Amino acid sequence: MKIGLVLLLFVDSSVVVGEVVLDFSKDCPQFFAKPNGQCTPLTVFPGNRYRQICQRQANQKMSEFATVYDTANRIPVYLVYEYVGRAPCNRTDVWYIEPQVRNNQALNEGYVNSGYDKGHLYPVFHTNTQSCVKNSTFTLTNAAPQNPSFNRGQWRKMESDVVEIFRSKCSQNRAYVVTGVVPSTGNTKILVNNSMNAPSHFWSAYCCPDNNNQSISSGGYLAPNSNQKPTDVTVNILEQRLTKLYAINFVLFGGMC
Repeated sequence: MKIGLVLLLFVDSSVVVGEVVLDFSKDCPQFFAKPNGQCTPLTVFPGNRYRQICQRQANQKMSEFATVYDTANRIPVYLVYEYVGRAPCNRTDVWYIEPQVRNNQALNEGYVNSGYDKGHLYPVFHTNTQSCVKNSTFTLTNAAPQNPSFNRGQWRKMESDVVEIFRSKCSQNRAYVVTGVVPSTGNTKILVNNSMNAPSHFWSAYCCPDNNNQSISSGGYLAPNSNQKPTDVTVNILEQRLTKLYAINFVLFGGMC
């Protein structure tokens, strides 16, 4: 059920649309694993601070990815998308905002002189969209403060490495992908420019289905928000570690992978 439209605007005429929804399985189920033929969204965090968004470009009817966004910490919790190959495109420094939740999301100025990069959760070179300038991955709800060396080094290498896995092990290059962050808390909590939470960890997981929605390859990665090589783990191990970090039972692919 859709509960609202969020227009993501910049100074030009480009428009990206985010649909705030109550149930991913009804409004953008295509990004989620389907064990036994049933769409199985990830763990949904309780509370009004978390918004479920089906993200798409304004000139498209189909969503490009799904986001759970934390309006208190002003960072995404996780993004879910389906990798179906990549298209060549040119990067842009144009980032879009969500005016209707402006007071509860990160803004461009929050990153100025912060010492952090805008870290894409859904990396632009994983998309199959021809125009990166109008690509809905360039929204501030698809970014979290990331250590610059980590973003441009070990994390980027991991993002490239998984593309090679998709090409070599996944049927028709298809893969369900989930990428998220764990907010910093307690004595190690970091607020960037007194506005947004700098995550303690970044993580990612993938699951490649065959034509019968059975897993043929899967894996996960977890790393602190510093320039360290992400730990390569199984989906099950990643779920266990995220359960401890989030303090909530965390399920990635509904037991399919």
